[in-house]
Amino acid sequence: MWELPGGKIEGAEPLEGAGVRELAEETGLHASGATVVTILTDAAQGVPRLTAVIRIAGFTGTLTTAEPHKFTRWEWHDPHALGCLGPVFTPGAQALNTVWPGVIAGLPPVHSYPTANVGPRGSAGCRSAASPPTAASPPGPQAPA
Repeated sequence: MWELPGGKIEGAEPLEGAGVRELAEETGLHASGATVVTILTDAAQGVPRLTAVIRIAGFTGTLTTAEPHKFTRWEWHDPHALGCLGPVFTPGAQALNTVWPGVIAGLPPVHSYPTANVGPRGSAGCRSAASPPTAASPPGPQAPA
């Protein structure tokens, strides 16, 4: 399953700070200019969950798998190609949909969070993955997944 970087807040940590910290812990990228875009809520399988969507203005560093016991790898993809990769963890898919509406077809409504199975590889309308961005050129319409 594909996922975006994320995690939990620590104590009274602001949401933006948690997003920046989790990004660094999981990917080795150090973000700047973090702002909350929106907050999503759900209770998948009876477990309450809050997802804060954080947008960053820039980053430095090199994309690495800093927590290999949790993630196999991180990759950069054109967001329009994400629906071709296979299942995307629903909170991540919904977060992407708040930034790029319609980028992943077939998502359930925001307050219904079954696992998003967004189609097989090679689905019609899928674009190929773009080259990974560098710290000197932050991602445009790309997202690590």
